[in-house]
Amino acid sequence: MGSASPLLLITLVLGVCFATYNLVTMVMHNRSISKLTIYNSDGGIFVDPIIEMPESVRKLKRAKMPFHVALTATDAPYSKWQCRIMYYWYKKQKDLPGSEMGGFTRILHSGNPDNLMNEIPTVIVDPLPAGLDRGYIVLNRPWAFVQWLEKATIEEEYVLMAEPDHIFVTPLPNLAHGGYPAAFPFFYIKPDQNEKLLRKFFPEEMGPVTNIDPIGNSPVIIKKELLEKIAPTWMNVSLKMKDDPETDKTFGWVLEMYAYAVASALHGVQHVLQKDFMLQPPWDLEIGKKYIIHYTYGCDYNMKGELTYGKIGEWRFDKRSFLRGPPPRNLPLPPPGVPESVVTLVKMVNEATANIPNWDAE
Repeated sequence: MGSASPLLLITLVLGVCFATYNLVTMVMHNRSISKLTIYNSDGGIFVDPIIEMPESVRKLKRAKMPFHVALTATDAPYSKWQCRIMYYWYKKQKDLPGSEMGGFTRILHSGNPDNLMNEIPTVIVDPLPAGLDRGYIVLNRPWAFVQWLEKATIEEEYVLMAEPDHIFVTPLPNLAHGGYPAAFPFFYIKPDQNEKLLRKFFPEEMGPVTNIDPIGNSPVIIKKELLEKIAPTWMNVSLKMKDDPETDKTFGWVLEMYAYAVASALHGVQHVLQKDFMLQPPWDLEIGKKYIIHYTYGCDYNMKGELTYGKIGEWRFDKRSFLRGPPPRNLPLPPPGVPESVVTLVKMVNEATANIPNWDAE
């Protein structure tokens, strides 16, 4: 890609024909459709329903493989305070034993600088043309990655696609295995239950829909050269899904996640699924050997420590309570009986806000 305008680049990408996908070089030449191996941090197997990683790859001893941490963000206060907490914990964990974190970039897709430019390493990219996202802001994510990969100098061979509401709870190693990216399996991404819709974007000649991994784009650790191939297709598929009323209605807020999974499969890329990659309070109760806390769900409890999900609790932590500005410092800890994951989340938020200068600035 050269210095084409955003509209021209989008036009070119949208012109990609699905018929050309069978010409893409497959990075996994020996795929078996019999098993999918899900590994924990010790290399143990959780479930194995779809594909099996070749034994030679699984046992491969390797040198340290640093990865670049990249997240997309807007200049809204809601996004900014999450990015500040995320970057605080990145810095805390980056140089600890076991970490393979390299550099860090906030990909700001608002098109203009903001007041965090001197605090967080940032690259500014353009948003989609006005109206194209139709209020679905995360549709800007694949377009942001396309631009960043074109304009940035990234020293690391691998990239971690992360999100503002991620907190590194322990040092993160590179969970990828060469041409096998690492991803977290989401229980609500179900390609096999949405075959009719997915066939609009993943034609039968590409194989069974079980070739589509049950993932989103984040967290994913992937070789930069693979992401450069997938990202334009990811954007293309995202926009096509949004243009299809039935798909848009069915997938809703996870549409862009399905689009990444489909785009990867169109390029013959499948991921090693890592359940230890991330935990999601309040559903995951313990930290265990997990690496990232994803605080996308609200945590509501009564004073007996009982979950009241779907009903505002006597004690609560929900990021959506702070849409217009950052949460206050020193949030109250949850009552006795609340799971370790939620207690740890609030303690880590409190530590970050206590140590980030000018926390109340928007």
